[in-house]
Amino acid sequence: MGAAPPLKRLWILLDAIKIAHSVFALPFALVAMLVAAGGWPDAKTFGLILVCMVAARSAAMAFNRLADRRFDAANPRTASRPTVSGPVGPGFLAGFVAASVGIFWAATWFLNAVCFALALPVLAILLGYSYAKRFTSLCHFWLGFSLGLAPLGAHLAVRGDLLPLAGLGVRWGLPFEAFPLLLGAAVLCWVSGFDLIYACQDVEVDRADARLHSMPKRLGVAGALKLSSWLHVLAAALLLGVGYYASMGAWYYGAWAVTAALLVYEHWIVRPDDLSRVNVAFFTLNGIVGLVLFAAVLVERAL
Repeated sequence: MGAAPPLKRLWILLDAIKIAHSVFALPFALVAMLVAAGGWPDAKTFGLILVCMVAARSAAMAFNRLADRRFDAANPRTASRPTVSGPVGPGFLAGFVAASVGIFWAATWFLNAVCFALALPVLAILLGYSYAKRFTSLCHFWLGFSLGLAPLGAHLAVRGDLLPLAGLGVRWGLPFEAFPLLLGAAVLCWVSGFDLIYACQDVEVDRADARLHSMPKRLGVAGALKLSSWLHVLAAALLLGVGYYASMGAWYYGAWAVTAALLVYEHWIVRPDDLSRVNVAFFTLNGIVGLVLFAAVLVERAL
């Protein structure tokens, strides 16, 4: 297949890396932003946080497609991706990764010195995830940790430090601000849990290749789904703790109830003997979770 024009390849790549699914981590970053700023921050800070989040995720997803091209080609579920045999070749992928990394790094420079100093370590974690499955079945937790950094990054973008905030860390007598850490821990458990569900689709491919590791391969599909359910119970408990710690109101707890219900429904529609609705659970339901919580915090903290 001949190479498509650059703009068309870019559009195809953005679709292939699911740019719209930035909604997974972005709402939680914005929640941390609102709390750190005590409301909506200035336009520059908000814009740079948005640029950092989209650029970092784009770099990580495109690098994953580049690093996994051979594995994707051997997997019936992913063999038809345009990054495997279609118009988006490795050179274009590498260029896109480099551009996304550059945009992210430049945006952190305009935020503050702390964000700029942490940019490279954060990128190492995000890009390193693409190789985690080669050596550990805990790769799902690596992904969870990667997205769990979003609230901490947004907090540092606004404040430039982790000093306790009035009404939060100060009220609890802490020497540091725990809000982005608690929220990040909730995101870690939530993302690790839904990635376990998604990974169940590839359990047979993983079993057939000694180079690949995953929890479904190690525990079986039933075991992986059980672990996922416990992670989501922990995520819900942490989100409840986040609300209590930050003295959230009725809007937040209403959103929490919706989130808990969505997580329960997610585990009800995905079963060891029926993985046909994994995409509904992974993309649709989890996309709603962050948006619901962000909307509630926006009402309480900014409106």
